[in-house]
Amino acid sequence: MKTFVIANQKGGVGKTTTVMNLGAALANKKKKVLVIDLDPQSNLSSGLGFTQQFDKQSWNSTDEAPYKSIYDVLVGGDSISSVFVTTSTPNLFLVPSHLSLAGAEIEMVNMISRETLLKNKLKEITEEYDYVLIDCPPSLGLLTINALTAAERLIIPIQCEYFALEGLGQLIETTKLIRGVNPSLKIGGVVLTMYDSRTKLSESVVKDVKEFFKDVAFESVVPRNVRLSESPSHGKTIFQYDDKSTGAMAYSKLANEFIKRFED
Repeated sequence: MKTFVIANQKGGVGKTTTVMNLGAALANKKKKVLVIDLDPQSNLSSGLGFTQQFDKQSWNSTDEAPYKSIYDVLVGGDSISSVFVTTSTPNLFLVPSHLSLAGAEIEMVNMISRETLLKNKLKEITEEYDYVLIDCPPSLGLLTINALTAAERLIIPIQCEYFALEGLGQLIETTKLIRGVNPSLKIGGVVLTMYDSRTKLSESVVKDVKEFFKDVAFESVVPRNVRLSESPSHGKTIFQYDDKSTGAMAYSKLANEFIKRFED
C-alpha cells in the first residue's frame, strides 16, 4: 500500500479536485484506492456524493453526526475499516469528513503521540489497498501534520496563476521537520492545475515550476475546465460527469504517469 498526502497550505489550488479525480482515474485502472477527507469542510465527501444524501439543515457541528467519519478515527479511536464507505466508482473507497473535525485539533493537543494518530490507524489496513490519497485542509495545522507523518510521498498541486510558488517554502520546511518522525517522507510530485493555454502567464508558471521542482513535476498538466468545476456539485467524479472532457483526459493521463512513477 502506497500512501500519499495531497497538500498545499494555499487554498483553491485543486487539492480536493486532484484527490477525487486522480483517485477515480486510478480506480478505473483496476487499482484499489482509499481516499481520506481530512478537511473539516468535507468537500471531498460532498464531491463524491456521500454527504449530499444527508440533510445538512437538520444538523450542525454541535449535533451528533449522522455518520461515522475520520473524526471518530482520530479522536474516538475507531478503526478506519469501520468508517470507510463505498463510492459509486468501483474500487474507490472514502473515509468521509464531518464538521466536528474542525475542533479535532484542539481535542488532539493533549493526546499521546498526537502527530502519529493517523499513521498508527493506517497500519491496520496496509494490505487492503493499492493507494491511499489524503486530502488536507489549506493549513499546516495538526491535521496536515498527521497526514504528512502518515504518508510516504507528498503531492503538491500548484495552480498556474500569479503567486503560484508563494508559501511553498513553508510547506517544504515543514516537510523537512516531519522527516524527524517520518524519515520516508519525500516530495513525490507536483501537479500543475488550472492551466489556461490562452495566457502567457500559465506558460510562464509551468516553466518556472518545472525549473524549480525539476524531476518531480509531472508532465501531465490539468487545464482550467468548466466540467471539472461542475462535477462535484452533482456528487460525481469527472469521469462520471463527462469522461470526454479535457479534465477527464488530463487526470487519466496523470494516473498513467502516477502508476509508472511509483510502480516501475
